[in-house]
Amino acid sequence: MVVPKSIREKLGLKEGQRALARVEEGKIIIEPLPSDPFKVLGEVIREPYDEAKEEAKAERWLRQHAGR
Repeated sequence: MVVPKSIREKLGLKEGQRALARVEEGKIIIEPLPSDPFKVLGEVIREPYDEAKEEAKAERWLRQHAGR
């Protein structure tokens, strides 16, 4: 399928970029997938999980809130 250049530019689509397609109310809906899903994941979870750091954070929270 060819997407017109003006639409590709408006949406920032790149050649070969993957997309999801579905049908809604008799229309084809095409949603571009992120070109770098790991970048999107990083933006969603903010920072990588670090067990030592998270464990220390949990222990501090428990010390502050224990017995309440």
